[in-house]
Amino acid sequence: MWDEHGPGVLELPSGSYVRGRAMRDSLPDGPRPDLGIYLQGKDPGGFEWDSRWVRWPDFWLPSDSRHLEVVLREALHRSATERVEIACTGGLGRTGTALACLVALDGVPGGAAVDYVRRHYSRRAMETSWQKRFAKTFVKPASLL
Repeated sequence: MWDEHGPGVLELPSGSYVRGRAMRDSLPDGPRPDLGIYLQGKDPGGFEWDSRWVRWPDFWLPSDSRHLEVVLREALHRSATERVEIACTGGLGRTGTALACLVALDGVPGGAAVDYVRRHYSRRAMETSWQKRFAKTFVKPASLL
């Protein structure tokens, strides 16, 4: 598990921890992730740990939202016992959006999930209005399924 006071570490409502980070910065000191979720327009290549790539161009939305959901559900499950990180180039737009989606999967309604991430991760999370809207509507109420 991550040190709750480590850089970019977000406590999920369920009590698990994930780390958001900017890939353009060097890897923080300390333990390596067990699982990394990388949100990039192009394949970021291999890592020394288990990783998943979600095709997601900068300032846009993921190319395949179903794939994102599968990857985030795996991240949520694994974060209970493993170190999971979510990262994009700058660590704010795509990472913040994915973190809000993860918080929504953890049971917090869309708009509150956005606020949660902005309060507990970065006030600058989600850089565009469409990223914010995507996160708010990522998890559909059961009555709409």
